[in-house]
Amino acid sequence: MQTISDTINHLHLGEATTFEGLAVFPLFGDHVLDADYLTLDEALEQGQARVIEVSEAGEVPNLLFDNLGDRKVLLVDGDELIGAKQNRIINLTILVPTHTKIEIPVSCVEAGRWSHTSDEFSSAKRAMFSRGRATKAAQVTVRLKRSGERYSDQSEVWDNIAECSASLDVRSSTNSMSDIYESYEQRLHGYREAFKSQDGQVGALFAIHGKIQGLELFDSSKTFNHYRERLVSSYALSSLADTRDEKDGVIPDTDTFMESVMNASAERFDALGEGDDLRLSGEALAGGALLAGERIVHLVAFDIQGADRPSRSRRFHSHPVH
Repeated sequence: MQTISDTINHLHLGEATTFEGLAVFPLFGDHVLDADYLTLDEALEQGQARVIEVSEAGEVPNLLFDNLGDRKVLLVDGDELIGAKQNRIINLTILVPTHTKIEIPVSCVEAGRWSHTSDEFSSAKRAMFSRGRATKAAQVTVRLKRSGERYSDQSEVWDNIAECSASLDVRSSTNSMSDIYESYEQRLHGYREAFKSQDGQVGALFAIHGKIQGLELFDSSKTFNHYRERLVSSYALSSLADTRDEKDGVIPDTDTFMESVMNASAERFDALGEGDDLRLSGEALAGGALLAGERIVHLVAFDIQGADRPSRSRRFHSHPVH
């Protein structure tokens, strides 16, 4: 079985690219695997899956995912689904077996609508902004430990969206996260153009104004490349909404962050689909991983500490930020 520490110890950190306050460090693995699943987007586009409300009345924290096909489908933490009665995000990464219906835990990201706009959900091809995902990840871990449920604090999710809207001066008739993204699409396009995938890249470290914010890692370079643009947009939107003094001259402390992920407590729970959920918690750290097929399929970890860490030498980084 591949552990989180084993996985990280086999990663190599590349040289960072920076753009308007956001720095992205590519991560490369020793053994690049082929994905044995479809992504959510691929499954929906091919008619191999559908996502609907659990009933005509609907339930805010649950949706029904139906895998109609002969391949497993990967649902990734933070991905946004739009349509039906209100837009939602997926609470944690799930690998849905073939020909399986499963209720998936979600959070609402459109507080002002509860009426059908479509029978089925479609993929927005974006993820919740990283600061909101970090808070949600911590909430899901607490709830899972206490009650076995994979729910967020819905009120706090809405508060995070309201704060982001206010920081970016976006007004929305339904308090929708989608409206924030659409208002900043031109700016976000610039970020996506600035950060490209490299051969063999399976993940990345993201830093905002000199401070590491999160780690995103997949078991396949193809899967990372599929999600790269929405992950860049996720962290870029948080960077744009950041009202703190900018510290772009600071070199992010990658080594300490990676060590904190390896040393974090990782409690294991049976996954909703295939494999096991590993929920990470530690000092100023939140996140989770899906372990399936004896490997880490997806790992996400966030720094949830407000204060900056001091810089120090970095075992995982040997190139200057540029």
